[in-house]
Amino acid sequence: MADMDEIDLALIELLQKDARTPQAQLAAQVGLAASSVNERIRKLGERGLIAGYHAQISAEAMGYDLLAFLYVGWSKPETEKVFLKKIMGQAVIMEAHHVTGTWNYMLKVRVKNTRMLEGLLARVIKAVPGVERTETIIVLSSVKETAEIPTREPDWMK
Repeated sequence: MADMDEIDLALIELLQKDARTPQAQLAAQVGLAASSVNERIRKLGERGLIAGYHAQISAEAMGYDLLAFLYVGWSKPETEKVFLKKIMGQAVIMEAHHVTGTWNYMLKVRVKNTRMLEGLLARVIKAVPGVERTETIIVLSSVKETAEIPTREPDWMK
């Protein structure tokens, strides 16, 4: 976070909460002119701090009520390339993380129901040659879910 002042941090915080906030309103909240805010936002984008703007869609409203985490494992290293190629085009796979421990990858998936989850497991994940084992954790409810990145260290780190 080098070369970022309090105004840059405040702008990032505000944009993470609502990227559609008018620049005049952002300017009023950080105490700058709208043109200065526009310039700062442009520079934050150029520096890679703002990677894009996205609408947050309700999964439930779209009928994707089931959230699950899938753990996937194999022992042959050549499985990874085929596995990644297979999962990259799957819209129901929200995240894929290479992890430590007994598993190779952890996937966050959103599907409509258990039948769709079963299809994903059978026709996509387990269809990859070399995949030896999976474990599925179905989420019953979520008390916190965010895509916001912290802009400041937590108090407990000080």
